[in-house]
Amino acid sequence: MKSFENHFLIAMPSLEDPYFSRSLTYICEHNEHGAMGIVTNQPAGLNLKEMLRQVDKDIEVTHDKAEQIVVAGGPVSQDRGFILHSTQPGWSSSMALTSEIMVTTSRDILGSLGNSKGPEKSLVALGYAGWSAGQLEEEIQENSWLLIEADTELLFDVPVHKKWEAAVKKLGVDIWQLAPGSGHA
Repeated sequence: MKSFENHFLIAMPSLEDPYFSRSLTYICEHNEHGAMGIVTNQPAGLNLKEMLRQVDKDIEVTHDKAEQIVVAGGPVSQDRGFILHSTQPGWSSSMALTSEIMVTTSRDILGSLGNSKGPEKSLVALGYAGWSAGQLEEEIQENSWLLIEADTELLFDVPVHKKWEAAVKKLGVDIWQLAPGSGHA
Protein backbone atom coordinates (compact mmCIF):
# COMPACT_ATOMS: atom_id res chain seq x y z
CA MET A 1 0.00 0.00 0.00
CA LYS A 2 1.33 3.43 -0.96
CA SER A 3 0.97 5.95 1.85
CA PHE A 4 -0.32 9.42 1.06
CA GLU A 5 1.14 10.90 4.25
CA ASN A 6 2.74 14.31 3.70
CA HIS A 7 0.73 14.86 0.53
CA PHE A 8 -1.97 17.35 -0.34
CA LEU A 9 -5.35 16.30 -1.64
CA ILE A 10 -6.58 18.82 -4.18
CA ALA A 11 -10.35 18.70 -4.57
CA MET A 12 -11.45 18.36 -8.17
CA PRO A 13 -13.82 21.13 -9.36
CA SER A 14 -16.61 18.53 -9.58
CA LEU A 15 -16.40 17.79 -5.83
CA GLU A 16 -19.39 19.64 -4.39
CA ASP A 17 -19.37 18.49 -0.76
CA PRO A 18 -19.57 21.73 1.29
CA TYR A 19 -16.61 20.76 3.49
CA PHE A 20 -14.36 19.84 0.60
CA SER A 21 -15.36 22.01 -2.37
CA ARG A 22 -12.13 23.57 -3.69
CA SER A 23 -10.29 22.34 -0.64
CA LEU A 24 -6.64 21.57 -0.08
CA THR A 25 -6.19 18.88 2.56
CA TYR A 26 -2.89 17.95 4.20
CA ILE A 27 -2.71 14.21 4.91
CA CYS A 28 -1.23 13.65 8.38
CA GLU A 29 -1.76 9.90 8.57
CA HIS A 30 -2.60 7.18 6.05
CA ASN A 31 -2.34 3.45 6.68
CA GLU A 32 -4.34 0.22 6.32
CA HIS A 33 -6.86 1.51 8.89
CA GLY A 34 -7.72 4.71 6.98
CA ALA A 35 -6.55 8.30 6.71
CA MET A 36 -6.61 11.55 8.66
CA GLY A 37 -6.04 15.02 7.23
CA ILE A 38 -6.50 18.71 7.90
CA VAL A 39 -8.31 20.94 5.40
CA THR A 40 -5.98 23.94 5.12
CA ASN A 41 -8.04 26.50 3.25
CA GLN A 42 -11.60 26.67 4.62
CA PRO A 43 -11.92 29.62 7.06
CA ALA A 44 -13.67 28.77 10.34
CA GLY A 45 -14.97 32.34 10.74
CA LEU A 46 -12.50 33.62 13.34
CA ASN A 47 -8.85 34.49 13.70
CA LEU A 48 -6.32 33.13 16.18
CA LYS A 49 -6.71 36.07 18.57
CA GLU A 50 -10.50 35.56 18.76
CA MET A 51 -10.11 31.82 19.26
CA LEU A 52 -7.51 32.26 22.01
CA ARG A 53 -9.76 34.71 23.86
CA GLN A 54 -12.62 32.18 23.72
CA VAL A 55 -10.36 29.43 25.12
CA ASP A 56 -8.77 31.49 27.91
CA LYS A 57 -9.19 35.23 28.45
CA ASP A 58 -5.84 35.32 30.29
CA ILE A 59 -3.78 34.23 27.27
CA GLU A 60 -1.53 37.10 26.29
CA VAL A 61 -1.77 37.93 22.59
CA THR A 62 1.11 40.14 21.53
CA HIS A 63 2.21 38.83 18.15
CA ASP A 64 1.15 39.59 14.56
CA LYS A 65 0.51 35.86 14.07
CA ALA A 66 -2.58 36.31 16.24
CA GLU A 67 -4.36 37.74 13.18
CA GLN A 68 -3.99 34.50 11.19
CA ILE A 69 -7.20 32.83 10.05
CA VAL A 70 -8.28 29.70 11.90
CA VAL A 71 -9.43 27.04 9.42
CA ALA A 72 -12.19 24.47 9.54
CA GLY A 73 -10.00 21.37 9.39
CA GLY A 74 -12.86 19.04 8.50
CA PRO A 75 -16.21 17.70 9.63
CA VAL A 76 -14.90 15.43 12.44
CA SER A 77 -14.43 16.72 16.04
CA GLN A 78 -14.95 20.37 15.13
CA ASP A 79 -14.63 21.37 18.78
CA ARG A 80 -11.07 20.04 18.88
CA GLY A 81 -8.01 22.02 17.81
CA PHE A 82 -5.17 20.77 15.64
CA ILE A 83 -2.06 22.88 15.14
CA LEU A 84 0.17 22.07 12.19
CA HIS A 85 3.46 23.84 12.80
CA SER A 86 7.12 24.07 11.97
CA THR A 87 9.26 21.78 14.08
CA GLN A 88 9.43 22.87 17.70
CA PRO A 89 9.50 20.05 20.25
CA GLY A 90 8.37 20.38 23.85
CA TRP A 91 4.58 20.35 23.65
CA SER A 92 2.53 17.70 25.49
CA SER A 93 0.77 16.10 22.51
CA SER A 94 3.02 16.65 19.53
CA MET A 95 3.82 14.26 16.76
CA ALA A 96 6.48 14.80 14.11
CA LEU A 97 4.95 14.27 10.67
CA THR A 98 8.14 15.10 8.76
CA SER A 99 11.47 16.69 9.70
CA GLU A 100 9.82 20.10 9.07
CA ILE A 101 6.17 19.60 10.15
CA MET A 102 4.58 18.63 13.45
CA VAL A 103 1.00 18.39 14.64
CA THR A 104 0.06 19.31 18.20
CA THR A 105 -3.31 18.82 19.84
CA SER A 106 -2.58 19.92 23.41
CA ARG A 107 -3.68 23.20 25.00
CA ASP A 108 -0.17 24.04 26.22
CA ILE A 109 0.84 25.33 22.77
CA LEU A 110 -2.07 27.79 22.56
CA GLY A 111 -0.61 30.44 24.84
CA SER A 112 2.58 30.57 22.80
CA LEU A 113 0.86 30.88 19.40
CA GLY A 114 -0.14 34.47 20.11
CA ASN A 115 3.38 35.55 21.08
CA SER A 116 6.99 35.09 20.00
CA LYS A 117 7.51 31.85 22.00
CA GLY A 118 5.50 29.73 19.58
CA PRO A 119 6.61 27.86 16.48
CA GLU A 120 7.89 30.04 13.65
CA LYS A 121 5.07 28.88 11.34
CA SER A 122 1.69 27.43 12.20
CA LEU A 123 -1.78 26.66 10.90
CA VAL A 124 -4.59 26.30 13.43
CA ALA A 125 -7.55 24.09 12.54
CA LEU A 126 -10.78 23.15 14.27
CA GLY A 127 -11.70 19.57 13.38
CA TYR A 128 -10.22 17.16 10.90
CA ALA A 129 -11.11 15.01 7.92
CA GLY A 130 -11.15 11.24 8.29
CA TRP A 131 -11.49 8.30 5.92
CA SER A 132 -12.11 4.66 6.80
CA ALA A 133 -9.92 1.87 5.41
CA GLY A 134 -9.91 2.04 1.60
CA GLN A 135 -12.27 5.03 1.43
CA LEU A 136 -9.65 7.60 0.38
CA GLU A 137 -8.22 5.29 -2.28
CA GLU A 138 -11.74 4.79 -3.63
CA GLU A 139 -12.39 8.55 -3.76
CA ILE A 140 -9.10 9.06 -5.64
CA GLN A 141 -10.13 6.32 -8.11
CA GLU A 142 -13.43 8.15 -8.58
CA ASN A 143 -11.49 11.33 -9.46
CA SER A 144 -12.65 13.35 -6.47
CA TRP A 145 -9.05 14.23 -5.59
CA LEU A 146 -5.67 14.85 -7.13
CA LEU A 147 -2.48 14.31 -5.12
CA ILE A 148 0.71 16.32 -4.89
CA GLU A 149 3.58 16.07 -2.47
CA ALA A 150 3.20 18.56 0.37
CA ASP A 151 5.56 21.44 0.91
CA THR A 152 5.87 23.88 3.79
CA GLU A 153 5.50 26.97 1.60
CA LEU A 154 2.04 25.95 0.42
CA LEU A 155 1.09 24.75 3.90
CA PHE A 156 2.22 27.80 5.89
CA ASP A 157 3.03 30.74 3.61
CA VAL A 158 0.32 30.91 0.94
CA PRO A 159 -2.77 32.84 2.15
CA VAL A 160 -5.77 30.63 3.00
CA HIS A 161 -7.92 31.95 0.15
CA LYS A 162 -5.17 31.23 -2.45
CA LYS A 163 -4.06 27.73 -1.40
CA TRP A 164 -6.31 25.71 -3.76
CA GLU A 165 -5.32 27.78 -6.79
CA ALA A 166 -1.62 27.62 -5.83
CA ALA A 167 -1.81 23.83 -5.48
CA VAL A 168 -3.58 23.50 -8.84
CA LYS A 169 -0.88 25.66 -10.43
CA LYS A 170 1.79 23.24 -9.14
CA LEU A 171 0.11 20.48 -11.17
CA GLY A 172 1.02 22.29 -14.37
CA VAL A 173 -2.32 21.51 -16.02
CA ASP A 174 -5.55 23.40 -16.53
CA ILE A 175 -7.74 21.66 -13.96
CA TRP A 176 -10.87 23.01 -15.63
CA GLN A 177 -10.03 20.97 -18.73
CA LEU A 178 -10.04 17.69 -16.81
CA ALA A 179 -13.17 15.63 -17.27
CA PRO A 180 -14.61 14.08 -14.08
CA GLY A 181 -13.99 10.55 -15.43
CA SER A 182 -10.49 11.10 -16.83
CA GLY A 183 -7.44 9.13 -15.91
CA HIS A 184 -8.66 5.53 -16.26
CA ALA A 185 -7.61 3.40 -19.17
